[in-house]
Amino acid sequence: MAALLLGAVLLVAQLQLVPCRPAAPGAEPGQQELVGKAATLQNEVRAGAAPNGSAQQLPQTIIIGVRKGGTRALLEMLSLHPDVAAAENEVHFFDWEEHFSQGLGWYLSQMPFSAPHQLTVEKTPAYFTSPKVPERVHSMNPSIRLLLILRDPSERVLSDYTQVFYNHVQKHKPYPSIEEFLVRDGRLNVDYKALNRSLYHMHMQNWLRFFPLRHIHIVDGDRLIRDPFPEIQKVERFLKLAPQINASNFYFNKTKGFYCLRDSGRDRCLHESKGRAHPQVDPKLLNKLHEYFHEPNKKFFELVGRTFDWH
Repeated sequence: MAALLLGAVLLVAQLQLVPCRPAAPGAEPGQQELVGKAATLQNEVRAGAAPNGSAQQLPQTIIIGVRKGGTRALLEMLSLHPDVAAAENEVHFFDWEEHFSQGLGWYLSQMPFSAPHQLTVEKTPAYFTSPKVPERVHSMNPSIRLLLILRDPSERVLSDYTQVFYNHVQKHKPYPSIEEFLVRDGRLNVDYKALNRSLYHMHMQNWLRFFPLRHIHIVDGDRLIRDPFPEIQKVERFLKLAPQINASNFYFNKTKGFYCLRDSGRDRCLHESKGRAHPQVDPKLLNKLHEYFHEPNKKFFELVGRTFDWH
């Protein structure tokens, strides 16, 4: 019986459906419509749920980014809620062709087992800046709720560099200084990928082509670091979760310099790779970075109808 059910699920996952909505201007040619497929697949899985009622579910919420914005911290904090089941790893289904080509059956297999009342969440920070992803997510579930955590664009660039730098250090490989990436011919190097990832308004416009703003909750990553509880309360309300996370779930770790979590008497902090010190940058270069993001930030504020305390 189990074998027959698995075969049915895999068969449904490979069905090709004709799009039922007009493609937006510049949409990916040949984009599959996944809504009906997702519903059918989920029903098949529920029919074969475990005796305790648990089953793998397609996510009802996705943390779409931004890279080095605090996505791991957000997921860990959200996981404190008993009604949340979170995928442990970044799935990269919608942005990696080798994964997307395997269909929704593969995507579902990456999700945790959860009870019917629980909300399944996955996070892949690269989704926010990947052009193809918004349409693909919308085709799977146009009603999905999206979480986007952002921080000061300049600080995000430094964090981006720091992560790659330490990755090279661990492999005993040399890596250029951040100045070599930020400056070219005496000017700010606008081709540096880390700068592009911090142009939030550009990426947000792409998401708003497919989702109304009310489906996207923006978490203030800088505030989440300084005072996490109020930000998590907002997330609970957005996801329509009963308020279960409390201020007592957070405590400031003076050694690490940031908040850690306390869950059922067990303390846990983020991995040591999180919260690393940024490289020292010449103040003049830092000012150039702030000036570069000034206008893009204004555009983003206008786009989302709120401001952030960024340089």
